[in-house]
Amino acid sequence: MGKPSTDDAPDAADDDDAVESGSTATPTAPSDAPRSERPVRWRWVVRDNPATREFPTDFAVIAVDADDDDDESPVTIAPTTTAPPTAPPTAPAPARTLRLVGAASGVRDVRREQRLVRSLAWERADAPANDDGGGDSGAHSGADGVPTGAHVGPGVDPVAGGLRWGDAGEDARGAPNRAERRRRERQSSSARSGARSGAQSGAQSGAHASRHGGGGGPSPGRLRTRPTIGMEPPGYAPDVDAGGLYHDDDPSRFGGSDDDDGIRSPDLEDDGERANAGGRSLEKTLENARDNARSLAAARHVVDAFDAAALWHEGFSGKGVKTGVFDTGVRADHPHFRKIKERTNWTHERTLNDGLGHGTFVAGVVASQDGECPGFAPDAEIHTFRVFTNDQVSYTSWFLDAFNYAIATEVNVINLSIGGPDYLDLPFVEKIDEIVANGIIMVSAIGNDGPLYGTLNNPADQLDVIGVGGVDYRDKIASFSSRGMSTHELPHGYGRVKPDVVAYGRDVMGSKIAGGCRSLSGTSVASPVVAGAVTLLASVVPIDRRWKILNPGVMKQALVEGADVIPGGPMIYEQGAGKLNLLASREILRDYEPRASVVPGWLDFTACPYMWPHCRQALYHGAMPFMFNATVVNGMGLTGWLEAAPVWTPTDGDDGDGGDRSDDLGKHLDVRFEFSDVLWPYSGYLAFYARVKESASALEGVASGVMTFTVLSPPGPDETTLRRSAVRVPVKFQVIKTPPREKRVLWSQYHSVRYPPGYVPRDNLDAKNDILDWHGDHPHTNYHGMYDALRDKGYFLEILGSPLTCFDASNYGALMLVDAEEEYSDAEVKKLRDDVVREGLGVFVVGDWYNVKQMESMRFFDDNTHSHWTPVTGGANVPALNDLLKPFGFAFGDGILHGAATLNGQAVAIASGANIARVPAGAFVHKGFVADKAPRG
Repeated sequence: MGKPSTDDAPDAADDDDAVESGSTATPTAPSDAPRSERPVRWRWVVRDNPATREFPTDFAVIAVDADDDDDESPVTIAPTTTAPPTAPPTAPAPARTLRLVGAASGVRDVRREQRLVRSLAWERADAPANDDGGGDSGAHSGADGVPTGAHVGPGVDPVAGGLRWGDAGEDARGAPNRAERRRRERQSSSARSGARSGAQSGAQSGAHASRHGGGGGPSPGRLRTRPTIGMEPPGYAPDVDAGGLYHDDDPSRFGGSDDDDGIRSPDLEDDGERANAGGRSLEKTLENARDNARSLAAARHVVDAFDAAALWHEGFSGKGVKTGVFDTGVRADHPHFRKIKERTNWTHERTLNDGLGHGTFVAGVVASQDGECPGFAPDAEIHTFRVFTNDQVSYTSWFLDAFNYAIATEVNVINLSIGGPDYLDLPFVEKIDEIVANGIIMVSAIGNDGPLYGTLNNPADQLDVIGVGGVDYRDKIASFSSRGMSTHELPHGYGRVKPDVVAYGRDVMGSKIAGGCRSLSGTSVASPVVAGAVTLLASVVPIDRRWKILNPGVMKQALVEGADVIPGGPMIYEQGAGKLNLLASREILRDYEPRASVVPGWLDFTACPYMWPHCRQALYHGAMPFMFNATVVNGMGLTGWLEAAPVWTPTDGDDGDGGDRSDDLGKHLDVRFEFSDVLWPYSGYLAFYARVKESASALEGVASGVMTFTVLSPPGPDETTLRRSAVRVPVKFQVIKTPPREKRVLWSQYHSVRYPPGYVPRDNLDAKNDILDWHGDHPHTNYHGMYDALRDKGYFLEILGSPLTCFDASNYGALMLVDAEEEYSDAEVKKLRDDVVREGLGVFVVGDWYNVKQMESMRFFDDNTHSHWTPVTGGANVPALNDLLKPFGFAFGDGILHGAATLNGQAVAIASGANIARVPAGAFVHKGFVADKAPRG
């Protein structure tokens, strides 16, 4: 293969151990020489696509030849002016290769090529015949004549496994149904032992290595999340006229089948919030279905529900706005679209068409002109970026190339109806920031992992992306819609509010692959509803000043400030700023002047239930600091900064409306701030901490005030002075007297570990369709039921985000250790013993499973890291807990208990719990007869 056409390819390192710079290298040492003495053989991977042919790119892909037991592993390299001093931390086998490539001049970083963790993981039925367009193969041209095909070797066998143990991939063509695939898997032991990637796996499966840099071949597992389209909870009754979920003529797929893992079973770890979903009576289910039908009749189309026609009648329909749909493609001759400006393919498949229906449906919600399923902006220019194959496979490099092309072709809006839990895929995450930094408005689905909390998907959870959740036509939060808070900041900090807004995502009508309409549900549907609204709103601004005014920060301000808070139930981490209000957002844009703002724009922590969990527990003296994470949005420009630290000004005296507020307790609050040094791109964080001073330890009442600060930004066009915007945010708390010690409980968050960065398995082993523990294990995420139960009983729960050596045990009646995965230091062990013996502290420990054989059975080959993954711990780190509890004579065993027990007359569900192996003499032990599912022998 030849060298890529870009000029940024790195030069070989200038030493005796340098990387050979040819398609193949002739060894200068015998084949039986030690590995360290053999030359590294590699070749350029030709990425034949518009971005690499016509525009400079910021990375290159090389393939390293197989050496003994090593795979031929594609490597992505990024240029810089300084070479890294050491190789990045990766698997031991390719360390020398990565070190040598990383030492080359101009290389900033070297990473293994990754399959994209954010996936279209929804299962599809077999597509109708010729849905891929028949002869539409090989190299293709977009509407402007730019070739868009990606030339690759034949026979690639992509992976299509989901988040489950031992689930093999499916063939690229004629994929068997899931039951048949599993039957084949059970007959093939090799499918579960871990398949190799690249050329070696291709040789094993009869496939050839592709030229996209990702390789192929079957694999027993993939770290990816659930789909963002078509997920319904157990018991959901579809409209049989909807046309099915994945197949146009198969409505039964809406509710799933006995073999369909697309519907997750109830998860006992999450406090039973799903437990009753599948057990609803038929009468209740049918009643809900009738309610849905009535609501659909009331709002025939999603565009009617948001009154898009009011803007159409004024002559606005998306004209002049370029909207990119990153998905599975669309047909060039699809009758629903007026302006498919360009179609590009970034995958190894030789087609621009949609073989799944996902991309067509999403594009239709944005811009369909069909009267039965109209989109918001029928006159918008649609640019489709085919970044997923028909087997639902994608690679980070495909997205990076496609994003680069979107920047180069000056797309205005991008919709991403994808999502996943891996917020540490830095090339992808940083490229999202770059996209937004180029003025492109990014809209993304928040994910379909609801009703569980702490399940926000990336990239919708990023500050500069508009994250979209889903509601139904009765303005109820869709059960499938992921909930906040974000978990990036845990265990030391506190998460941010997401989604940003919600929109209709259940039973929305959209376009079929070849024409006609159907109904689908999911945040993949809600996201293009907002993307279509954004496209329509952008066309309202006069073209001569449209992109002088509009930017990602301005559009986020218009959406969140115009949104309607849904009253009567949905919490801020479910609905964000509320439901999209198209016309209110238009009014904000009509007279918009560049400014900065904070999201949320008002912080009344006494407003329940919207401000749950904060409104459920008042502030009091001596408590752990109250923490809240807000987002600063800068509509004045790409970059900005706070002129000085924010200032807390308590309410005192007149409230401004003639009322007396002299008794306000705001002056008794100690409020401190942390914030971004630079607001880029268009946003930053603002965290504040509040504690009650000792002067209010015996007082009760409202504490309010305002936090103020000024944002500065560089001058705009034809301006010579810095832009300046003063921001004012009202804040309100409830303050009570310090509760007695016996009512105060401390939750230890510090020792909680989650995915990413490691393979941390779920606590409940029955949750095979979502094997990763990534929900935060926090009282305000997947343990919110426990939090509410404690508050209902009059207990006050505080969060400890630091080691056990950092709290005063005399203030608390009990310490809670739940799902602890991290080890404890000797100082912590000693401190806890002293706290119990001398201070009378109670300790509440939840010991989830830990069994070495079970952990070994969960080992699989991960294509993201090109290595075998074994859990770093069990549901809890039982050995660490046993070290902590050893001074008291307690120890957990390696059992895996399932069943139900009775304690004080109340049923207690046990899912993958550890058994108690040792107790001190005289201890009270409650016994229950449950099953032990631990592997033995």
